[in-house]
Amino acid sequence: MSDAITRIHLSNGLLVLLKEIHTAPIISHWIWYRVGSRNEIPGYTGISHWVEHMQFKGTPQFPAGVLDREISRQGGYWNAFTHLDWTTYFETLPVDKIDLALRLEADRMTNSLFTEEDVASERTVIISERQGNENEPLFRLSEEVQAAAFRVSPYHHEVIGDMVDLYHIQRDDLYQHYRRYYVPNNAVLAVAGDFDTPAMLERIRKLYEPIPAGEVPPSPNRPEPEQNGERRVTVEGPGDTTYIQVSYHAPAASDPDFYPYTVLDSLLTGPNNLNLFGGGISNKTSRLYEALVDRELAVSISGGLQATIDPFLHTILTIPHPQRSPDEVLAALDEEILRLHQEQPSPDDLARAVKQARALFAYGSESITNQAYWLGFSEMFASYDWFLTYLDNLAAVTPEDIQRVAQKYLRPQNRVVGIYRPVENGAVPE
Repeated sequence: MSDAITRIHLSNGLLVLLKEIHTAPIISHWIWYRVGSRNEIPGYTGISHWVEHMQFKGTPQFPAGVLDREISRQGGYWNAFTHLDWTTYFETLPVDKIDLALRLEADRMTNSLFTEEDVASERTVIISERQGNENEPLFRLSEEVQAAAFRVSPYHHEVIGDMVDLYHIQRDDLYQHYRRYYVPNNAVLAVAGDFDTPAMLERIRKLYEPIPAGEVPPSPNRPEPEQNGERRVTVEGPGDTTYIQVSYHAPAASDPDFYPYTVLDSLLTGPNNLNLFGGGISNKTSRLYEALVDRELAVSISGGLQATIDPFLHTILTIPHPQRSPDEVLAALDEEILRLHQEQPSPDDLARAVKQARALFAYGSESITNQAYWLGFSEMFASYDWFLTYLDNLAAVTPEDIQRVAQKYLRPQNRVVGIYRPVENGAVPE
């Protein structure tokens, strides 16, 4: 498959990325906005996610509910996501139906309806979503760990926002957030599939270029200070399962350390998928699986490293064996990390970790929807060149790199340890 793309800025600042793929008669269309929970301030947390919900309330041209039926009838699918750094909307449709997506997204860049009635109904939906999350031990634990890890950075809060803010935010707040960030010079349009580039570009110009540029707020600049010691949090709540989450401050995706850290994560917990649509592969050959699960200290182990604008977190999540204490699990985990500090991985171990990480990345880059996703996603924190060179950068990782990164980041002073302890009937013991 060719990696050739067309990259052009329209006169209003909209970045357009086009990639012809003639393997199937479909096209995937994505519009990315550089706004997420990172762009929010206390009192208005969760507002980006709420605005995403409001985009499905329709416009005068495309009333709510009409598009769901129309896109399904045409054999397509659509969705939207809000993240730490971005919000995105996509439609994947047959070739002859893609104009529906083009017209829809150009229209709701400027004409989305924010009625008081819709805002009220969506407030109920989002508060219910937040309440549902709070019933999940892993959400409660993750939120506490994230808050403990970031005291200055806007990564402090969850994407869905704090409950107090979900009650506080009003219609005008939402609309102003929409008008502030949903402007062409704060967006990336990515299209991949079976089309002719000149014809597609002409249609995009006709629909998007009349939209005026806006004044984009400056990007947040509140770097998190280095931790001075390990932080620990304990969460108690209903359930039968104890969870341990260990999160290390990790490099941003544009940092050269991100590549060896990705291989390090693959070596420790198994390969991590950066793609929203990708699957997974077995992590049974990973070091922590062998050290914790095979030795019956834990019943599961997983890890994850996200591609973000600012440094975020590398998280290791484990469920201790019912007959084992969290302290035993943490001791075994630390033993494996100390091993990485003291010994470089063997060439065979490194080769396996790189191979698995590369394979998972390749699996998550095959479909037309995935190709369109990567066009825009990589622009949120770097550029499409980051995607094109990713596999080569993984292959270039050396044993020395792994040891250096482990020594630099996998330190107690650089982590937050969170433990979720189930309490019978949700009652805290006296």
